[in-house]
Amino acid sequence: MATMTPILAVASALSGLNILLLLVLGTVWVQNYREFKTPLTLGLLGFAAVLVVENLVALSFFFSMGMLYANSGTAQLTVLLMRGLQFVAVLFLTIVSLR
Repeated sequence: MATMTPILAVASALSGLNILLLLVLGTVWVQNYREFKTPLTLGLLGFAAVLVVENLVALSFFFSMGMLYANSGTAQLTVLLMRGLQFVAVLFLTIVSLR
């Protein structure tokens, strides 16, 4: 297994944070669904579940197949940027949902 670069380490940390925020959102949305039974809330739960799976897959790639991005600094920066954008989006959604 190749050693993880600092860029991919940060991307991995962002994936972990995304998972934690999505679990918080999922908890809020489960409570809302139990109370209101709206299809939108059920859709939000599905959205959170899919993003959790996506982030788990990303983490598995970072830890088991780091060499996939090893030779391309551009690919590593792109992965980091995408993880960062997802974190900002999920953070905004978490802040709004917790109010």
